Amino acid sequence: MIRVQSADFDVGLELKKLTEGNRQIGAVTSFVGLVRDIADKDTISAMVLEHYPGMTEKQLADIEHEANQRWDLNSSLIIHRYGRLEPGDNIVLVACASSHRESAFDACHFLIDWLKTKAPFWKLEETSEGGRWVEAKIKDDIARARWEK
Repeated sequence: MIRVQSADFDVGLELKKLTEGNRQIGAVTSFVGLVRDIADKDTISAMVLEHYPGMTEKQLADIEHEANQRWDLNSSLIIHRYGRLEPGDNIVLVACASSHRESAFDACHFLIDWLKTKAPFWKLEETSEGGRWVEAKIKDDIARARWEK
């Protein structure tokens, strides 16, 4: 399941909905990304996330589909927020449910690595010096590369 939204989410409630009624699930892994208050030694007052509606959901669905092709998942969830977020706010939730932990862990790790590099989101950090766009990081490309076939 994919959701791109401005509203916050309740991690516990989302994980409960992910597994509700499915007794085949033996493992759930999750990753929650939060807005930090510091980046490159500068204080961040907020982060503004932008995206292209329609294109973003399609790309996230393709990434989720790839995870479901590679691992035996019972269910998966990607929630990504957009808009102006402040330090401590949730940005993203990735969750994977499977009969066994290995698939859940691997798929969750894969999804977040690919989201960092392939999801069409743009981040603007607000600092005391003004706004600045977050650049892609080589370490994120390296993390994604280990999953490439």
